[in-house]
Amino acid sequence: MPRLALLALAVCVLAVAAAVISFVQGSLLGIIWVLIAGLSSNMVWFYVRKHRMTASEAAR
Repeated sequence: MPRLALLALAVCVLAVAAAVISFVQGSLLGIIWVLIAGLSSNMVWFYVRKHRMTASEAAR
């Protein structure tokens, strides 16, 4: 897995944890954390797909 995908995955996990903590405390700031988690999740999928496509083209 590429390094950028791992970093984006770490951000996603931390954003989900922050969202849970915010909602438990009754703060609506958790909505922002959920949006950040969604964005970083999409970044993970993008970098993984990009890595797979590059690897398959190099194998040809």
